[in-house]
Amino acid sequence: MCRLALKTANEPFSPYSILKAMESMQEGYDGSGLGLLLRGLHFKDYNYGGEHPILSGIAHTEKALARLNSIMENKGFELKYDHEFNTDLSLIEAKDRHKYFVREYRPPASWKSLDKEGAGQEMMLTRLELRKDGEDNGGDITVFSFWPDVAIIKEVGWPLEVGRALGLDDDRINARVVMAQGRQNTNYGINLYACHPFFVQGIATMTNGENTAFVPIKEWLQGRHFPGYIGYQSDSEVFTHILHYVTKKLKLPLETYKHVITPLKTEELAGHPQGEFLMGLKTACRRLIIDGPNCVMGSLPDETTLLVMDHKKMRPGVIGGRPGEWAMSSEMCGLEAMIPERDRSADFQPMREHTVIVPPDRKEYKVWYQFDPFPFRLAA
Repeated sequence: MCRLALKTANEPFSPYSILKAMESMQEGYDGSGLGLLLRGLHFKDYNYGGEHPILSGIAHTEKALARLNSIMENKGFELKYDHEFNTDLSLIEAKDRHKYFVREYRPPASWKSLDKEGAGQEMMLTRLELRKDGEDNGGDITVFSFWPDVAIIKEVGWPLEVGRALGLDDDRINARVVMAQGRQNTNYGINLYACHPFFVQGIATMTNGENTAFVPIKEWLQGRHFPGYIGYQSDSEVFTHILHYVTKKLKLPLETYKHVITPLKTEELAGHPQGEFLMGLKTACRRLIIDGPNCVMGSLPDETTLLVMDHKKMRPGVIGGRPGEWAMSSEMCGLEAMIPERDRSADFQPMREHTVIVPPDRKEYKVWYQFDPFPFRLAA
């Protein structure tokens, strides 16, 4: 099994603290991959406004970095900030890491005419172009994200070791949301693109479990012909794409995500206050029903975070914290490491019909029950 840790707080905090929580759960993975997503970025040596996109990834050679620079310049991007990691590459198992990059770019002047959706499409296409360029050149560029206020770091190794190798304990880069996943390499060869969290247009998820319905789901998503539904080096990447499809393409409320991946039975929907709509949704999205066991944690562009289980509920998850600071974890020891000073009576382990949501204000977490009605509002 993999291990998950997520923390969301009003005040930016060090991602290294989350790596300590991962270390407390180290029996759950084998060091074959570690992924970190940072949202709501704060740099000690730079005043980042959160508006311009951040490009994050790895240039594996000096030549690859020069080619990346050329591509971005030719597309009209202006480099505004280049975070310099305090690296100790002797701690990294792989020996082809020239530069880890987290960079702010001012978009081309032509983007000024784009609306938010149009700019989001262009950011995704830019990321995919850079990814393909790296793949076409022997994998010498790895790109994880290109989006405002988000940075993603992925590497092979143990959490604290990776954190020290990249100097994440120097407090120079903090965030309001940090997602971390230790991947146990059970199904595929080691590939940085297979490390969770996965990301598309501001939507991110990570999973503990396996999805035996992976192939039909992947094929259905690919049939939508949306450029961002690619990759699939991991069977868990579909959870991110389904969340994107539900909230961005169907523009449905976040609560409906659970109704898509694990819908209620037909006889249960018959008594649901929105049963007719949900029956139609179930029919239309039948190919997106997952088969677990899975525990899924995610975050949205507005810093909303969520935790859901599938019906088998064989992968644990827990949430706890206090107003302004909440954490989700695969194990209680991980939660304890992230927020030791909390009211433990408020700790909650969701069951199979629950979706746990922490809104951006972080005043409290909300538990939505699948048999309850949900608001018919359009997703942002």
